[in-house]
Formats: sequence, structure tokens, C-alpha cells
Amino acid sequence: MLRINLSTILGSKRISQAELARKTGIRLATINEMYYELCERVNLEHIENICEALNCDILDLFEYVPNKAKFTAKKLIVESHGNQKSIRY
Repeated sequence: MLRINLSTILGSKRISQAELARKTGIRLATINEMYYELCERVNLEHIENICEALNCDILDLFEYVPNKAKFTAKKLIVESHGNQKSIRY
């Protein structure tokens, strides 16, 4: 699982989501989705703009956390709360 550390970075730099949206030209809704880790896809240009605006590295923004859920089939994963979710390769 990839974690997006945008909320941590913005908090440490005391920058609001709205201010980041103004600095980068990215829609506030898109920033909000990244802030709360709700997005499923990211635009590479957005990542570049965010890293530039926050003077951070891409490795500061993203973190890999191994998935604790067990694979039960080739393209199926059982989440901790019992729901099954398909995975795309």
C-alpha cells in the first residue's frame, strides 16, 4: 500500500490545502483527495508541482507500507474488515 504523506508535510510547513492549490494550480478537490489519501491515481505533473511548491522530494511525499491483508486468489484480496476487493495489475 502506498501512503501519501501530504497532510504531514503541510502540517509541518503550516501550509493550508487552499494555499497549496493556489501555488500549484491544482484543483482544491484534488489536493483534498491526496491529503486524505482517497485518490486511486495521481497525475505525475501534479506530483512534480507539489514537490516543487513544498521543496520536498517524492520520497517525502510517498511511503510504501506492506499490505497486511492476505491474498486469497490471483486477483482477490480480503481486507481486514472482511470485504473482498479485486486488484488490478
